Amino acid sequence: MTFNEYQIKSKETAKFPDKENIFIFATLGMMGEAGEVSEKIKKVWRDKNKVFNEEDREEIKKELGDVLWYMSQLASEIGIELDDVATNNINKTQSRIARNVLHGSGDNR
Repeated sequence: MTFNEYQIKSKETAKFPDKENIFIFATLGMMGEAGEVSEKIKKVWRDKNKVFNEEDREEIKKELGDVLWYMSQLASEIGIELDDVATNNINKTQSRIARNVLHGSGDNR
């Protein structure tokens, strides 16, 4: 499945209470789910000596899927295709490697 195919398919399950502010719900949902990913990572770090088992991976995979779902809804709402997001990000990071500026700060390095 491509990102764009996922984006189209995930839209079928998007039910938001306020159609005029979908981008707000999608942004807040994405950040909430990212927090859940962080929480699960923290618990493995804290309670399991940083060792991930299969159950941990499956739970984190579910939360990452939720992040992706909300990201997809946000992208759809503002007219961005996920394939473009992925391609642009790879191009950006490869360019930074080629220019030896992968490490550092600033969005446009």
